[in-house]
Amino acid sequence: MQRYTVTTLDDGERIVTERVRSVRSVAIGMWIGAGSRDESPEQAGISHFIEHLLFKGSGRYSAVEIAQVFDGLGGELNAATAKEYTVLYARVLDAHLETALDVMSDMLLSPTFAEADLVAEREVVLEEIAMYEDSYHDLAHDLISQAVFPRHPLGRPVIGTADAIRRLDMDAVRAYHAERYVGPNLVIAAAGNLEHEPLAHMIEQRFGRDATPADPLAGVRPVWVGDSVPTTLFVTKPSEQYHVCLGGIGLPRSDRRRFAASLLDSMLGGSASSRLFQEIRERRGMAYSVYTFASQYADTGMIGVYVGTREDNLAECVRIVADQLTLIGDGDLGAGELERAKENLKGRIMLSMESTSNRASRLGKSVLTDTEVLSLDRICAEIDAVEPDLVAALARQLFNPAELSVAGIGPNEERFREAVGQLNPALLAG
Repeated sequence: MQRYTVTTLDDGERIVTERVRSVRSVAIGMWIGAGSRDESPEQAGISHFIEHLLFKGSGRYSAVEIAQVFDGLGGELNAATAKEYTVLYARVLDAHLETALDVMSDMLLSPTFAEADLVAEREVVLEEIAMYEDSYHDLAHDLISQAVFPRHPLGRPVIGTADAIRRLDMDAVRAYHAERYVGPNLVIAAAGNLEHEPLAHMIEQRFGRDATPADPLAGVRPVWVGDSVPTTLFVTKPSEQYHVCLGGIGLPRSDRRRFAASLLDSMLGGSASSRLFQEIRERRGMAYSVYTFASQYADTGMIGVYVGTREDNLAECVRIVADQLTLIGDGDLGAGELERAKENLKGRIMLSMESTSNRASRLGKSVLTDTEVLSLDRICAEIDAVEPDLVAALARQLFNPAELSVAGIGPNEERFREAVGQLNPALLAG
């Protein structure tokens, strides 16, 4: 049974809601199809920068008033930027939904974009970039994205580059906002104790202001086409550990095999009983942090492994990772391993849906990306249907050690290349 309702306004904005009668709150998010992959090199970081500027004031509310309203409601207000979207989201008591909607819509549609705010927020973002540069764990993840998607926006950090942020001017900010923050590129998603029709009417009053026809090309981005050639990227830092990421092309979000890929992630490094966590941390004590990760985009995806370890353990950790990737690709599954991963994944999904914020997020991302919103029963059935042969085949396709790129942060590039050369001798030279 479909528990959510979708309405499309004349200007193209889409509204999707799910009623949860057992709570006294509403989570609401305003999703914009504007992320770092939509930026040119000269714009790198503009999506994230605009996210910051939304809080600096709007046509009817100053920055202080925005903060005071949500403090007065006892609510939460925040925002985030990713590769393919920006979202402004909040959670408030159901009685305060209209007030929250009023402030958020004004922030989104009528930001002041004052020159003084641009100057001040530029310094904030430059400090944020400097913070990431000092966070070697985060920097390693940015490097592996660059290695897997070279010369492509998906390979750039969401936060942007310092050079691009320094050059950013208000004309560019206003033009980007006018291009991306438009009807067909907007989704308002809400979950909690609400009724769809009254909320849709309130949204239409605030968003349905543009008399011009919706641009069918608004939000359309070029499809990624390309191959990822295994390569290495290394940045020398005076760190105590080597921060190493292995990565490659993953699955797009519409691929039916994504359920098998999630199970593969859980078995390899996504849980406390996973192979890499048990082999590297629990049995050998060679790392505090070791895990796998995956991202799914409209037309492609990315998978990876992270491990942080000291120089004495570096080569052995890389060898163990390669061995485990090969073993699971060969179909060497332990007794009950796949079934345990299935129950783990189903449990995490079901428990996450007890949060109205997670429910609203699932609806918003799905509708914005034109991805089918599956019922929880359907998701569990898809997970249960995954066979061991499919998991092994995906491991061979996605996690072939010889076809992965590697990124690293550490004090000695030569030692790093010697360690990752076990995966592919070509990586010794970069």
